[in-house]
Amino acid sequence: MELGGALSIFLALCLSCLFILAAWKRTSKGGKMPPGPTPIPFLGNILQVGLGATYQSFMKLREKYGSVFTVYMGPRPVVVLCGHEAVKEALVDKADDFSGRGKVTLLERNFQGYGVGMSNGERWKILRHFSLTILRDFGMGKRSIEERIQEEAGFLLEELRKTKGNPIKPTFFLSRTVSNVISSVVFGSRFDYEDKQFLKLIQILKEIPMEMNTLWAQLYDMYSGVMQYLPGRHNRAYYLMEDLKDFIAQKIKTNEASLDPQNPRDFIDCFLIKMHQDKNNPQTEFNFKNLLLTTLGLFFAGTGSVSATLHYGLLLLMKHPKVEAKIHEEIDQVIGPHRIPSVNDRVKMPYTNAMIHEIQRVIDLLPMGIPHNVIRDTEFRGYLLPKGTDVFPLLGSVLKDPKYFRYPDTFYPEHFLDAKGHFKNNEAFVPFSTGKRVCLGEAMARMELFLYFTSILQNFSLRPLVPPAEINNTPKISGFGSISPTNELCLLAR
Repeated sequence: MELGGALSIFLALCLSCLFILAAWKRTSKGGKMPPGPTPIPFLGNILQVGLGATYQSFMKLREKYGSVFTVYMGPRPVVVLCGHEAVKEALVDKADDFSGRGKVTLLERNFQGYGVGMSNGERWKILRHFSLTILRDFGMGKRSIEERIQEEAGFLLEELRKTKGNPIKPTFFLSRTVSNVISSVVFGSRFDYEDKQFLKLIQILKEIPMEMNTLWAQLYDMYSGVMQYLPGRHNRAYYLMEDLKDFIAQKIKTNEASLDPQNPRDFIDCFLIKMHQDKNNPQTEFNFKNLLLTTLGLFFAGTGSVSATLHYGLLLLMKHPKVEAKIHEEIDQVIGPHRIPSVNDRVKMPYTNAMIHEIQRVIDLLPMGIPHNVIRDTEFRGYLLPKGTDVFPLLGSVLKDPKYFRYPDTFYPEHFLDAKGHFKNNEAFVPFSTGKRVCLGEAMARMELFLYFTSILQNFSLRPLVPPAEINNTPKISGFGSISPTNELCLLAR
């Protein structure tokens, strides 16, 4: 037998033993995990969790094991939560117990437990409180951030008018404008749409979600203990994220050189001021690494989710022209053809508000949610989850829970309207997650979606290149996240 083959067998046996030992330790601690399919040493439940279709596999397992079950992602046990009741009971009713951030293995090499999104414990609490405070001070829910979005929407409309009704792929337009909104908050300024560095960043921001949805990403999630040492496609997301880190590090360096503590210009300045205030505290969480990775998280999340929702939304409106017609009618009645849309208009536009909520529900951008982790031994529905257990709250199963949505798989804005046509909330509407780890930028994102949709539809009618019934709005990839298919459309001036 060749040395390489013998070494491979030896490694496999060692890993299998580690797997068995880990499972034994969990049992010996008194943990009583929820039921689930029997795992194979090292391979886990790879036979039941279809590669490239993780979410769909989980929903199939739900039929057999119920709304709470255990699967092994390679050697790692994960508890899966399905449906509104299970997710709410964990993330809201037992919010403290489930407040940890679970493993996002593809990003661990980049973040290493730093930054507000990927940290835990006191570090997470301190960074989250600081970030929310600064974002509010910079206009989260106030006039100043609204003006930034309105200004950026104006630049977008100028670009769209230049298309003169010719076919376009909207993704590129939407990514640039949305990225500029978060750029103005964290960097203090916007980019010119043709700036070469900006275009490179947009391309990176486009590629990372694609990489996180590949088969290689799923394999890495299961077997990172081995694959982190191997070359291959699974490393691409890491290097793309490192490119973003290099860009932000340069931005921080520029800000530090021109910092005026009395006049902070952006999020970076505010963090730098806090760093200088705490420079003699060896335990402070206000350090360069947390600044770099918190800013990276805000920039990455603040660009992708809103631009993807806008793109997906345009596809759905083209596929449902009657809905678009109702939106045009409501815009004409409340805003008119010339006044710039305002957030204050939202309460007067229940159908538009319902339409935006329904778009977010149907497109289900993060069907798997982002992993949580129990921070202590936790009793849950008669089971005992040992401290450190990762938990997958399937947000897609909540957003399409038939107990809360009459037509769970259909685009139906009336899900968010009462019998009198007034807007109504739905507790199972959780596109930003729920509980203590709810998205930091929810308020800002909601504002962006309303102002962008109303600005675009105030000025343009959507025209598909194919009959509405033929429009494909099936996600291109559905794993860690949903990515909309690429479709061209025409924007005709109203």
